[in-house]
Amino acid sequence: MLNLERLRTLDALARHGSVSAAADALHVTTSAVSQQLGKLEREINQQLLAKNGRGVRLTDAGRLLSEHAARILSQVELAESDLEAHRGQVVGELRLSAFPTAARGLFPVALRALRAEHPGLRVRSSELEPEQGIAAVMRGDLDLAVVLDWYNKPMPVPEGLVKAPLLDDPAEVAMPAGHRLADREEVDLAEFAEDEWITWGEGEFCHEWLMFTLRSKGVEPIVGHRAGETHTQLQLVSAGLGVCIAPLLGRHPVPDGVVLVPLTQRVRRHVYVIWRADADRRPSIRAAVEALRTAARQVG
Repeated sequence: MLNLERLRTLDALARHGSVSAAADALHVTTSAVSQQLGKLEREINQQLLAKNGRGVRLTDAGRLLSEHAARILSQVELAESDLEAHRGQVVGELRLSAFPTAARGLFPVALRALRAEHPGLRVRSSELEPEQGIAAVMRGDLDLAVVLDWYNKPMPVPEGLVKAPLLDDPAEVAMPAGHRLADREEVDLAEFAEDEWITWGEGEFCHEWLMFTLRSKGVEPIVGHRAGETHTQLQLVSAGLGVCIAPLLGRHPVPDGVVLVPLTQRVRRHVYVIWRADADRRPSIRAAVEALRTAARQVG
C-alpha cells in the first residue's frame, strides 16, 4: 500500500526540482523529505532518486511514480472537495494570495467578511505577483489567487484552473503637479517619450506590459526608478522623479503634489480570482469568491 504523505513528498520534489525546495513547499525540514523518500524507495524496492551534481534527479521509476502521485493527489483533492460540499459547511483552512494592490484594495474587506460569516474557516493570505500566484495554485500550495492582466496583454491561465472576474480596474497617468501635461483633460502615452518612468520590478508582468505598450506607441521607455507598490511609486512621483501608471485599485490616498490624468485610449486591468477545477465544489472556495466579489463592488 502506497503511503499518501510519501507520495505527496515525491510530488513536491518533482514539481519543485530539489529537496530543499520541496521541503519549503511542504513546510518541513530537508531531512524529513529525505526520510520520506527513503521509506518510499524501500516500500516499492526501487530507486527513485539519483545524484545529479550537488543535487538529485528523478530516475525513470521516480518520474513514473511521480506522474501517478500527481493524479492520485488530484483525486484526493476532488474527494475532499466533494465531502466538504456534501457537508455544506465553510470550514477548514483556505490559503490565498493577491498581487500587492489587490491585497491592499480587496483583502481587508473580503477577509474581514469571511471571518465574521464563517468563524470555522481559517484563512491564510500572502502577497504574490500574478505569475507566482498562478504557479502556486497549480502546485497546490494555494487554494486561490487574485491575479490580473491588461486590456492589451492577456495572462494565460493553464488548463485545470477556473477563473472568475472581480473587476475592471481603470488606470491613469500620475505626474507631478508641475508637469507640462498636468492641466490636460486627457493624454496619450506617446507624449511621454522624454519622461522618466517609475515602474515595477524587472520581469514583473505589469512592468513587461508597460514596456510593451509604450513601445507599441513608438516610445522607447526611459526607466528611472522601480517599485513594486503603487504607493511607493506615487511618492516618487510626488517628489518630482518621474511619471507612473496608477490603477484605481489600492492607490488611495493619493499623495499631495500628484496629478492623475486619464489616457485618451482608456487603459484597464482585468482583475480576477483563480482556483483549481478539482476544488470547484468546496464551499470555502465559493464563500471566498463571493467575499472577493463583494469587496470588488466597493472599489470606486
